[in-house]
Amino acid sequence: MLTAFARAFKTPDLRKKLFFTLAIIVLFRLGSHIPVPGVNYKNVQFCVDQAGSGNSLFGLVNMFSGGALLQITIFALGIMPYITASIILQLLTVVIPKLENLKKEGQSGTAKITQYTRYLTVALAILQGTGLVATAKSGALFGSCQLRSQIVPDHSIFTMVVMVITMTAGTCVVMWLGELITDRGIGNGMSILMFISIAAGFIGALWQIKLQGKIADGWVEFGVVILVGLAMVALVVFVEQAQRRIPVQYAKRMIGRRAYGGTSTYIPLKVNQAGVIPVIFASSLLYIPALIVQFSGSTAGWAVWIQKHFVKGDHPYYIAVYFLLIVFFAFFYVAISFNPEEVADNMKKYGGFIPGIRAGRPTAEYLSYVLNRITWPGSLYLGLIALVPTMALAGFGANQNFPFGGTSILIIVGVGLETVKQIESQLQQRNYEGFLR
Repeated sequence: MLTAFARAFKTPDLRKKLFFTLAIIVLFRLGSHIPVPGVNYKNVQFCVDQAGSGNSLFGLVNMFSGGALLQITIFALGIMPYITASIILQLLTVVIPKLENLKKEGQSGTAKITQYTRYLTVALAILQGTGLVATAKSGALFGSCQLRSQIVPDHSIFTMVVMVITMTAGTCVVMWLGELITDRGIGNGMSILMFISIAAGFIGALWQIKLQGKIADGWVEFGVVILVGLAMVALVVFVEQAQRRIPVQYAKRMIGRRAYGGTSTYIPLKVNQAGVIPVIFASSLLYIPALIVQFSGSTAGWAVWIQKHFVKGDHPYYIAVYFLLIVFFAFFYVAISFNPEEVADNMKKYGGFIPGIRAGRPTAEYLSYVLNRITWPGSLYLGLIALVPTMALAGFGANQNFPFGGTSILIIVGVGLETVKQIESQLQQRNYEGFLR
């Protein structure tokens, strides 16, 4: 990884792209510290210091915004509305035939789907911004803070509208910054902004563990967390790179006087085909019952039961449901994102076949069988990785957004590997030494 970055800095045009990306990152982090008009910044800081991010129902969104959500800044919503919109459009592509046809049209169809994603991002930003402003206004954002009712001193409709518009505009700016990195930077812009948002809270969270530690002034707990984190990074890299390669042979075809085909390739099926999306789905779904209780203010039996079992992340019921939801969403997302019948039809159309498997329906059944077999260890791996913050919560008193937690590590390692691949591919376009060795 370091070699790739060193070689990139020696290449003039790649060096310009890296510096441009760094400049965009600085702007992004600067916007994450500018408060929204109408918010009492001193009271917000007091409540953040008193409550801590781990006690908030909005911990996942706060992590994706780099801590900007609880600070109620202009980039408070961060990249989360765009991520949600992208996932929704990806799911609707399977359900709505028009979107499926657009996806098959190539670059023009992809551009149209991207435009729809932008519109949906704005709509979700307005919805989430309204929810955040209403929560801050009612004092529910920091439930245990003494100044929770003074976060937004002015409760007029005009102030509320200005705050929502500012947050929505901030989300649009974040989306634009990500597209700038994709077009003029090193690529993969949205993922890099997500990487920066999560990595921004790493140092503070690690130091907080040291301050809360009791053995050798906290250094023992700090060292154990670092070792566990390195082991998790190694495990995630190993599993994320693991794949089952299905061999594919293409028969020779004569078109005119030229022979085509006769080559061997493979279909790479990753062990973790779904990525981090099942963890995001499961976390978001488990926030819903707690949010309903928070906004309703009910003291009925069902509300007390939810507060007892589904608010704290270290409760056995919460852990069991969280794990099962991750496994379910892993299979669900793989089922809608990879279509064995479509792959089998494309192979048959171009004269491809899997050795020992007949083309057509037997190929689709074989691909589905292999995919189900490798999705089981992938889903169990995701569930175990996601439960590390819960174990840390019990063992070290860490918050639920543990610095080496499942969601953050999966995203950071995944984006890091993808960024290195992007840089290496751009280096290969300018230097063919790798092909000559």
